[in-house]
Amino acid sequence: MAEKKDNWKRFQRISFDSKAFSKRAQKAETNTTRHAHKFVVGKLDSLRNVKQQVIAWLVIVGVLVAAVAVQMFWNQQTYRSVAWKDGGTYAEAVMGPLNTLNPLYASTQAEQSASKLLFSSLYSYDDTGHLQDDLATSMNVTPGGKEYMVTIRDDVLWSDDVKLTSADIVFTVNLMKSADVRSVMYGNWQDVTAEAVNERTIKFTLPAQYASFPHALTFAVLPRHILEDIPQGSIRQSTFSVSPVGSGPFTLRLLQNSPDGRHKIANLSATDHYYKGVPKLARFELHGYNDQEDLQRALQTGEVNAAAGTSISSAELPSTFTTKEYPVNSGVYALLNSDSPILKDGKVRQALQAGTNTAEVRKAIGYKVPELYLPFVSGQLSGTDIPAPVPFDAKKAGELLDQAGWKLAPGNTVRQNSAGTPLELSIITVKDGTYEKVLERMAGQWRQLGIKVNTEIKDPANPTQDFVQATLQPRAYDVLLYKLVIGVDPDVYAYWHSSQATRSGYNFANYRNNIADESLASARTRTEPELRNEKYKTFAEQWLKDVPAIGLYQSVMQYVYRPSVQPDMTLTGVPSEADRYNNVRYWAASQAPVYKTP
Repeated sequence: MAEKKDNWKRFQRISFDSKAFSKRAQKAETNTTRHAHKFVVGKLDSLRNVKQQVIAWLVIVGVLVAAVAVQMFWNQQTYRSVAWKDGGTYAEAVMGPLNTLNPLYASTQAEQSASKLLFSSLYSYDDTGHLQDDLATSMNVTPGGKEYMVTIRDDVLWSDDVKLTSADIVFTVNLMKSADVRSVMYGNWQDVTAEAVNERTIKFTLPAQYASFPHALTFAVLPRHILEDIPQGSIRQSTFSVSPVGSGPFTLRLLQNSPDGRHKIANLSATDHYYKGVPKLARFELHGYNDQEDLQRALQTGEVNAAAGTSISSAELPSTFTTKEYPVNSGVYALLNSDSPILKDGKVRQALQAGTNTAEVRKAIGYKVPELYLPFVSGQLSGTDIPAPVPFDAKKAGELLDQAGWKLAPGNTVRQNSAGTPLELSIITVKDGTYEKVLERMAGQWRQLGIKVNTEIKDPANPTQDFVQATLQPRAYDVLLYKLVIGVDPDVYAYWHSSQATRSGYNFANYRNNIADESLASARTRTEPELRNEKYKTFAEQWLKDVPAIGLYQSVMQYVYRPSVQPDMTLTGVPSEADRYNNVRYWAASQAPVYKTP
């Protein structure tokens, strides 16, 4: 204990001598200053003498560092590359309003596109327009061709995780047949019966053999467990139409108005349990535009990174954009209303046929489109005796009009009949940049024949114009410039058979001919390709002679996209623009460096 006390006393005697510390600090400062002058300041003069050598060495070192960096970057390219990866958002613009997400009422390009992304079907089309399995795994047809047994997959779930079964398909068919539902497919399914044999098998019964029936099995399937308790007359206005449950590659997150309120956007996310595999894209934004200028502005500003169904020339977009044209199995026609007082005369219709330079009409579009002069697209008729097109002959057109009693008096620009009535026709088309160019060129050609032409452009998106009920159904036109979706199978019964020349039918030309009727009705009931081909040739010959319409061109889907996205499309003949999504699960919108495989 005494020793510890001595140690504590020694510790207490330790003290800090500030004067000694200050003296040592001043000495250190003096030595530091002397060394700095000796080794730094004193050497500056010498450094100035060798500055060129120093700069040269610094340049050499910089070049060596840059060379090493370039070499490293160059070597990386031999084993690294940039590839498309999972994730990212694909924002696509489509013409047409996006008023409903219910496939029963999808009438615009935007609405039909949404249906393909949100819903699945029994069959879909591949890149060449051939049927491929979607929900279906097999199809068996009875010898008489009136019954189809279709088996579906067992691993399909709705977006709310409920299993999809054959009952959903039967329920959907009954909705399409219902007069209360008023679906856009109403009328096509009236005589077809669908029955669920078991959870995975559906039997379709037809009143007669129908060769192209498998192509009708591409309709969107709807969920029975969601819609069965909703009155059929209220389905259009139900929340399902803006917030649907589907089984397609994408699932709806939100349907919203754009910030400026000029269009709607369907925000979709990849379905994580999609039966064909989860899409590479994490998000898909579908923008429905009513105006071509708004769509073009959205591309230029980056609001969207792709657009379908546009009519934009490459000169109107930056060079970084890629523009491609894909043919679709649709045709644009000048449909001549045979019930029109003037167009009842076959000679007048033949005069319009001879006096329309369709090659010049196609040039007005601004990009190349295929020729179309038959009620079929190219390739649907085979053989060496396919009817030839009627050549452009303005002189012959004038002679035919003279024979029909429409004379052009000296000094007049418009033909008149013996009663002094001017030869006057009204042409109506829908709002579309391409159609408007075609309309202007065609109307100009007809005016040169001595015809007074009145043109009118209807906007189907404008509810005040009510295009369907006010124009299409009553056939309130002389000539209708319009697109007909022909499809993969050449069955055009709906457009040209006399039974369809009704208010609810699609025979917009009011065409009636017994030979044509017999050929169309017979062809759709035969499955032998050669026999069907001959019957359709007979119909085509009669059609060209009667001129219920003038074929102008085959439709082409123009697709524009930025380099930041990669749509996986190699289309060579799909039925419609919406069928571009057959490989949408492989589309990409995000890139990353990857190592190359040796």
